[in-house]
Amino acid sequence: MVTPHPFHILVVDDDPGHLTTLRTIVKSWGYSVTAVDDGGKAVEKVREKPFDLILMDVRMAEMSGIEALKLIKNHNPAIPVLIMTAYSSVESAVEALKEGAYDYLTKPLDYEVLKLALERALEHFRLKNEVRDLTERLRTDYDLRNIIGKSRPMKDLIDMLVMVAPSEATVLITGESGVGKELVARSIHYNSSRRDHPFVVVNCAAITETLLESELFGHEKGAFTGADRQHDGRFMQADRGTIFLDEIAETSPVMQAKLLRVIQEREIQRVGGSETLHVDIRILAATNKTLEDEVRQGNFREDLFYRLNVVSLNVPALRERIGDIPLLAQHFMEKYAEKNHKHVRGFTPSAMDLLLKHRWPGNVRELENTIERAVILLTGDYITERELPVNITRIDPEMAVQQAPPYIDMTNRSLEYLEKEAILSTLEAAGGNKSETARRLGINRKTLHKKLAGYGLITS
Repeated sequence: MVTPHPFHILVVDDDPGHLTTLRTIVKSWGYSVTAVDDGGKAVEKVREKPFDLILMDVRMAEMSGIEALKLIKNHNPAIPVLIMTAYSSVESAVEALKEGAYDYLTKPLDYEVLKLALERALEHFRLKNEVRDLTERLRTDYDLRNIIGKSRPMKDLIDMLVMVAPSEATVLITGESGVGKELVARSIHYNSSRRDHPFVVVNCAAITETLLESELFGHEKGAFTGADRQHDGRFMQADRGTIFLDEIAETSPVMQAKLLRVIQEREIQRVGGSETLHVDIRILAATNKTLEDEVRQGNFREDLFYRLNVVSLNVPALRERIGDIPLLAQHFMEKYAEKNHKHVRGFTPSAMDLLLKHRWPGNVRELENTIERAVILLTGDYITERELPVNITRIDPEMAVQQAPPYIDMTNRSLEYLEKEAILSTLEAAGGNKSETARRLGINRKTLHKKLAGYGLITS
């Protein structure tokens, strides 16, 4: 028994005998088949319903295959069309290829060749659709409206992203490890005019200095031991798209000089080569260090810093956006519940209280890992303190007062209210000392002053 394929093929030929034979053979391979005897009828069928592939003769009495091909491609450019032609009419096949046909076959048909041609064309069509679907999912995932965070620091960041993403500006993204700098970089790329081209990530800290140059710029065959072929580096791979240089502060002075030239000229040379190659790229960079300090200490080139720092975006630490913790926790809970085929209804108040009180030195990455672990260990409907790791459940009594207020029912309170309560309760616990309050919350005094002014408690 032939296993049916999920593909529907339209066969077009004005020779009744040949059309019947083709329909019978193609159906025997498990495909769903519709057969018509004229190019005009083929155009009508394509307008009525979707087909995955069209197998069509060139020479037909009423409307030729070339005419039908033009109309079909005008209606649906993505559909693959295989053209059949006699040996004496190969020039017609060449014309068909120019008009967008996927391939051509010569008559009399070799049915094994036809079968392989159908499989190859449909596989190409399937992969093309998968790439399109993946691209659409990526655009949705990195839609700026889908970034999780309603706190003031995140609103400020999103406002900046809305302005920066459509531009061609080089962007320096700063923030502690685990805050989501790569997420910000991807959001910039997928909301820019380069979204349909590559987004290439390079972790500069993860590649040794000797390999980084070859990794970034590529190399010529024979450039060094083991270079048995020419290799395009990450800059060439990112052509017309975006390259994200993570941990940029870890690069050596020599590499910094070479990066400076790329940023200035958009030109590279492969290792071992003399040809200058132009690259059309947007450059995004990130670091968890303060580059101004690195410049002062002589660890980072000042001219490179200014080239990278055209636009600077700082991603806030999780302790600076306490009000976003319930939203993020809910998001990760749903994500890993689906991944692990579990039904999780939510968090108990005590579990959420512990999440709010933790300082999260690992930031969003640590929170995500914590929630994933909790979902995996969960046996009931709600995540409780039992599923949370020891470093979160064992909190110093003084820290419990310092870091956050008790869990507040989120159905009745806004996230802004939650953040305000966290700050005011910490201020009260610190006896009104603003410097101590800022220290306990893990934010600077300027940020605290700005928030208190926003609450109308002090004048700005």
